[in-house]
Amino acid sequence: MGFTTIEWQSARGRDRALNTVYIPGGIMELWEQISRQRVQYIVDSYQLYGDDMDNFEDYLEELLVAYQPPQIELAIVETLVSSWFQLPFEKGMPFINAVHERLKDWEIDPNSSPTISPAQFQQITGLDPTPVFGRGVNPSLPKSASQFS
Repeated sequence: MGFTTIEWQSARGRDRALNTVYIPGGIMELWEQISRQRVQYIVDSYQLYGDDMDNFEDYLEELLVAYQPPQIELAIVETLVSSWFQLPFEKGMPFINAVHERLKDWEIDPNSSPTISPAQFQQITGLDPTPVFGRGVNPSLPKSASQFS
């Protein structure tokens, strides 16, 4: 069985690291690569690794295997927003554990609504919210504005 190698460069603080993932059994689809890069971009942008980068990366990889990347993106951003109200701001393993807890909560209650809007997601991440929130979303309008259309 062959392996596909995916490499990407990520910035963490002052260091740059080349990450390599070996995926058994063929070519990973382009959207999967992009989805992983989006998650990595959010983590790198806010330097969420903390002091235990290796364990954080391992845990994040386990989450990427268990959950869809758009779910992880939303869980990271919602956890990030809720963390802004707590001092000190926790990064590293406490942060990724909180992300996982949020993902598990959504498994229990799959009908729960996101706590942030597509526009807020876009403002926080700088990324297109469509993969997370779906098509037909206008990120420039507040959630409540759609009621008046």
